[in-house]
Amino acid sequence: MIQSGRLSGKVAVIVGAGQEPGDTIGNGRAVAQRFAEEGATLLLVDINSEHAQATLDAIAPSNARASILLADITNEDDCRKIASTCLERYGRIDVLHNNVGRSQGDRKTVDLDVAAWDAIMDLNLRSMFMTCKHVLPIMIKQKCGSIINISSTSSLAARPTLTYKTSKGAINTMTQHIAMENASHGVRANAILPGLIDTPMAIERRARETGVSRAEIRLQRDKLVPMGFMGSAMDIANAAVFLASDEARYVTGVLLPVDGGLLVKRG
Repeated sequence: MIQSGRLSGKVAVIVGAGQEPGDTIGNGRAVAQRFAEEGATLLLVDINSEHAQATLDAIAPSNARASILLADITNEDDCRKIASTCLERYGRIDVLHNNVGRSQGDRKTVDLDVAAWDAIMDLNLRSMFMTCKHVLPIMIKQKCGSIINISSTSSLAARPTLTYKTSKGAINTMTQHIAMENASHGVRANAILPGLIDTPMAIERRARETGVSRAEIRLQRDKLVPMGFMGSAMDIANAAVFLASDEARYVTGVLLPVDGGLLVKRG
């Protein structure tokens, strides 16, 4: 078992630790891999048992202590179970990494179905509020903890559809509120704003929906980034390691773009 690392001795909950199949690694699995490499104990939370197991298998070489919990985070009882299960298995929660989100079904305002709005908001925002709600009392009692919420550069930039942008903007303000509300308890809250990242969720769905090849989709997305290429999930994971670690002990309420300069284009 790993005895040293930037996250040695910390217990981390990764919500959305699995991923859909693809030829690149997804954000949740990349975070699990990097946290494990840095010595964290992990509770891998996902709604899909096969995807969660694949992540557990992927981190096996690190010899990290880790286990799976299946949960539907749109259900508050399941969110409550995430916190209680981690406490029962590992005795504490040092890091909550909220990675789940969706954009499928989003449309322009006039074309958007109310049911699609509700489904996206339910998963992207309401569920994140509930996981934070049930983990916070544990962190407050410990007088320490780090919450990392995955937002998006879409929260601060133009986007052709409504709900995803709105939900991610709300995640930003919720994260900042949690940071202010809990700073005196030693609990930090920050958000990572990924730009265009080469993950299965980003590439595979677009390939299916448009009939365009994966190579062409990647080329189109690369051209949008000032640095000339999409990031990888490991770029997100490395930022998460920093925010989870004691190196970021004085960092809270931050909205951290990891985007190859994408948001700089606004200026």
